[in-house]
Amino acid sequence: MSLNDAQRPAVLSIGRIYCDLIFTGLAALPEPGREVFADDMKMAAGGGAYITAAHLAHTGRATALVARLGLDALSAGLAPELEATGIDLQFLERSKDAGPQVTVASVIGNDRAFLSRRAGTALPATLDAALNWAQAGHLHIAEYATLHEIPDLVRRAKTQGLTVSLDPSWDETLIYDPALLKACAGVDIFLPNKEEALAITGFEDPQTALDKLVETFPVTVLKGGAEGAWLRSKEHNLHAKAENVPVIDTTGAGDAFNAGFINAWLSGADAQAALNAGIQAGSLTVQAAGGTSILLKNKS
Repeated sequence: MSLNDAQRPAVLSIGRIYCDLIFTGLAALPEPGREVFADDMKMAAGGGAYITAAHLAHTGRATALVARLGLDALSAGLAPELEATGIDLQFLERSKDAGPQVTVASVIGNDRAFLSRRAGTALPATLDAALNWAQAGHLHIAEYATLHEIPDLVRRAKTQGLTVSLDPSWDETLIYDPALLKACAGVDIFLPNKEEALAITGFEDPQTALDKLVETFPVTVLKGGAEGAWLRSKEHNLHAKAENVPVIDTTGAGDAFNAGFINAWLSGADAQAALNAGIQAGSLTVQAAGGTSILLKNKS
């Protein structure tokens, strides 16, 4: 669907990189003053920008990560994984104040809870070079918090002729911001999950939320986990069912979905096929702990 796809097929994925500490096999979350024990724990690179970029690279599409990475031990420990995914790292800025940036993910059944720490700014010194990269045709913004920190990001991308997608990603301090939709002006593809869409619009019904979001975004894709996903535009009102796969960890499933959808959309697939591609990518990643573990496992 992108006019630029044949000449400028690469995707820039911007956002924060986290060191994910993923605890699985929990019966319940810890309560104040009490301790619970997990059956297993895994450390992996995380953050929507990285996970989406890795899954895009997995499709064979040229993808560059536009982000900052710390110089601390935890950040350094992520380097081998970042390099193994095939992501273009030429726009990865390494800086002392960018870490440690950590997310503790507690996985219970098909749900999870997160505790995160941000470090430094989300604005990489490499942004101008990335937006001017001759191969780039699309910018994916992995969280609204990044756009909130770089409010002219969409305008700058559009000036360079890039199409833009945005996953708002849950942020308790920003998700209810009444100025959020106005700040997202110019975004071509909006990719919230159901909870985010309801919080942003203030509605209780997902379909009503989609009615509202399509007033701002040419394409809105609402991710509903086990309920599948919906796509709404002026031309389409579509649904794709979730796949029945063994679920180990849902961390990063939405970000993987984004990659599948964006890749298909940029390749000129019809709306239903792009929606199905998102479902397939999301279904793949839940079959291992960590948003990209299944990709690295398949490479080994």
